[in-house]
Amino acid sequence: MQWQGEGLLIGVRRHGESSVIAEVMVASRGRTLGLIRGGRSSRLAATLQPGNTVQVSWRARLEEHLGTFAVELIDARAADLIADRTRLYACQLLCDHLRLLPERDPHDRLLALAVDALDDGKDGHALAVELARFELTLLDELGFGLDLAACAATGRTTDLTHVSPKTGRAVSRDAAQPYADRLLALPAFLVADADAGRADLAAAFRLTGHFLHRHVWDPRQLDPPAVRDGLIEALTDPV
Repeated sequence: MQWQGEGLLIGVRRHGESSVIAEVMVASRGRTLGLIRGGRSSRLAATLQPGNTVQVSWRARLEEHLGTFAVELIDARAADLIADRTRLYACQLLCDHLRLLPERDPHDRLLALAVDALDDGKDGHALAVELARFELTLLDELGFGLDLAACAATGRTTDLTHVSPKTGRAVSRDAAQPYADRLLALPAFLVADADAGRADLAAAFRLTGHFLHRHVWDPRQLDPPAVRDGLIEALTDPV
């Protein structure tokens, strides 16, 4: 069996003395692993960096086998990421998140969001907005999406300001007031075209972090990505 596709390189680990196993998020095919013979050579060092977009050719005798990759560099994004610590940490966080996805299960929406977040031209604020929206979408793609369409108590579809930490359902401002200290804030930019201040961004990451812990990290006995807290602090620090 053989196929070709374009994807985002999200991980590389050593295999034997000279090879590596690469992990690539491929359009229409999802998170795919493949053996690259000679992948530890200096010739491939610049290509096999997480954050790069590559063309891959996958081949195996049977579909369920690991298979081998031949790779060709399309976008050497990693070189720019290394020069910008914030974008580099964002890349590490996105790659860690993408590795939560089932193998060979297409998630093109997440792939597109990750690539867009890593592209040039974004300041820290714009990057933070995209990361928060990515985490919200990740929950949805993993089957734990929040119900933010209407108020759980009144059915209202406007002025939604909070989320129940137990059910993941939205709550309107009036209905939330008696229980505000027990609810999670819902920043407007997550459900509408609205500006996001630093407090909004911090609230968004508290919201997504709560449900990632509850539904993903804790059940799988995983620690959150090591860079997440520091990156969020850097992106939301008012100083």
